[in-house]
Amino acid sequence: MSAFNPPLLGDGHGNYRIHLIGNSVITEDVFGIIGTGKTTLGAYLSGKLYLPHISLDELAWKPGWQDTPIDEFKEKVGACMAQNTRGWIMDGNYTRALGMLVSDSATDIIWLDPPLHHYLPRLLWRTFMRLLGWHSLCAEGCKERWAEVFSKQGIVWWCITNHSTARTRYRAWLIRMGVDVGGKMRRLDESRGELASWKDDLNEHLKRM
Repeated sequence: MSAFNPPLLGDGHGNYRIHLIGNSVITEDVFGIIGTGKTTLGAYLSGKLYLPHISLDELAWKPGWQDTPIDEFKEKVGACMAQNTRGWIMDGNYTRALGMLVSDSATDIIWLDPPLHHYLPRLLWRTFMRLLGWHSLCAEGCKERWAEVFSKQGIVWWCITNHSTARTRYRAWLIRMGVDVGGKMRRLDESRGELASWKDDLNEHLKRM
């Protein structure tokens, strides 16, 4: 039996509410770090489960990197949940603004935990592509600029300096909510082949459904 079996818990009635998190924002909800694979996995699961993939980044930001007011943000997230009764896939955390709204509502929490050296090149490449206008924006009207990206307020510096802090927090979540202790959270390290193995298990699981 695979270490990841069953790959998804669901609600017992064939519905899945999946929260994808990466080694991203902890102390302030400034960015959802790109590169850890949340968006890619979200799109993959959306195609497999026929569920909508919802990026919290797109709900959190207004054009020009203006914050969506917290009450409005919560309302938007709640509406997405209510509208998709069969389930959903949400990526991002935003704990400071949302508390545990998404994680508490989820049937499954997947923590993508590649080492920094594994996903930092992806982060740099995607950021470079966005700066050139060759990649979709984080949210509508939120363009990244050279001076900001590589400043101490930018996404690259934030990623490097907050990686270990994020891992500390999510390890605590895993101790409390991990599938090994009867919870709903699992950790996947792509660099060790865990994500690929989990996908194989998921495909086998779906074939039996």
